[in-house]
Amino acid sequence: MELILLQKVKNLGNLGDKVKVKPGYGRNYLVPQGKATAATATNLAEFEKRRAEYEAKANQLLSGAEARRAQFENASVTVKANASPEGKLFGSVGPRDIAEAFTEAGIALDKSEVVMSEGPLRHTGEFEVAVHLHADIHTMVKVVVTSN
Repeated sequence: MELILLQKVKNLGNLGDKVKVKPGYGRNYLVPQGKATAATATNLAEFEKRRAEYEAKANQLLSGAEARRAQFENASVTVKANASPEGKLFGSVGPRDIAEAFTEAGIALDKSEVVMSEGPLRHTGEFEVAVHLHADIHTMVKVVVTSN
């Protein structure tokens, strides 16, 4: 399936690139999320007419992500969870818990922006967690897990 990207997509391409993807990925993710459109002659002409608008929107998203990264520079949050005396959690702390803790602290964060490559946290202590605010904007935040 051939698509025109309407915004930068990580590991795929930049705004305006014509890419070939598997039909399911295009039909179920890229097109419904507004990240791409079918690469037909009419859509290509429409994209070229509105290219400046798409580039302005992309620049606005990038500058917004840069501003948000400044908020997360030295940000830290404490998450309380039930734990055994040895420090092993009864359950785990995942992206949703971290996003909710930052939102309560006054810094808006969506759970899809929290990337935990090693899986959820299962012990008490201090952890560095990656936050991906944009395809190009990444930062690390400190999460402290304590027992109740």
